[in-house]
Amino acid sequence: MSTPDRAAPAAPETVTLFRNGYPESHHRVSAVVADAAGRVLHAWGDADATVFPRSALKPLQALPLLESGAAEAFAVSDEELALAIASHNGLPMHVERVAAWLARLGLSTDDLECGAHPPFDAGATKSLYHDHAEPNPLHNNCSGKHTGMLATCLHLGLPTAGYSRPEHPLQQRILEVYAETTGTPAAAMPQGIDGCSLPAAAMPLAGLARAMARFAAPEEHFDADRAAAARRICRAWAAHPELVAGPSTFNTDAMSLTAGRALLKRGAQGVYGGLVPDLGLGLAVKAESGSSIAADAMTAVVLRTLGVADETIWRRMTDLPYFKETSWRGLPAGEYRPVEGWPG
Repeated sequence: MSTPDRAAPAAPETVTLFRNGYPESHHRVSAVVADAAGRVLHAWGDADATVFPRSALKPLQALPLLESGAAEAFAVSDEELALAIASHNGLPMHVERVAAWLARLGLSTDDLECGAHPPFDAGATKSLYHDHAEPNPLHNNCSGKHTGMLATCLHLGLPTAGYSRPEHPLQQRILEVYAETTGTPAAAMPQGIDGCSLPAAAMPLAGLARAMARFAAPEEHFDADRAAAARRICRAWAAHPELVAGPSTFNTDAMSLTAGRALLKRGAQGVYGGLVPDLGLGLAVKAESGSSIAADAMTAVVLRTLGVADETIWRRMTDLPYFKETSWRGLPAGEYRPVEGWPG
């Protein structure tokens, strides 16, 4: 696809749910591919649209954990670092690792300000209630990120109570990180509150893609300390896709299918951020409807466009169950298709 005219946004992609070959629902999705210099190489929809990336920002939020020296001081493992950027499913492999990390910091679930919700994994939720237990903050998909922030506060001598508030020095530092990596001034980023009670910043879709590209080619635009932090985050990201999300998620499955060539991070309400390290490129995806399935499908299209998904990977990726609907009896009922050429 040719470089778009920034004054005339390209048409967004439409992901359609078909039932017996008839369209039922349409989801407009925008996507951007950028390089580390900020050049938009591919765009579907408005590259400058302001979006809330939500959890797609977690790799950026983890930079202070490394840049501050906290990760080294507390011997943070690659598994724990993967959890620091995760939206995990609340499986034992997630919860137990976060609990052990907290304990090593001398903290407990009472110190987490993310709140509690049932695990995203249905089996984990069923097991929890079978044991007559209630979800606690460890089950929150953001518990690893919050633990990483607590570690940073401890190392820097910052208050741990209230670390989630927008005025806390750590959150102010993270806002600076967004500005430095996306190229968007902090004052130009609207602020809200995320589901885990942390500040949520909004920014141009192309800004998210630019930040991801700089993770892919950190030496080009980051100083030595930040470049080392970005490389370490990418190493953990690639090595532990099952911790970044979990089994039965497109996020984890797509990274596994591409053997780590693509690093992906889903955000709530139909967002993806990601990068392709060997190409030095970043990507950002946003479904206007907030549909996660539509965002999954568009992310697959972007990976195919970039050549990361060859024909074999493309077939396997589009055959994943996320793009198919079945009845409660397991009968084929519908399928999501974004473009001509999507295998049917």
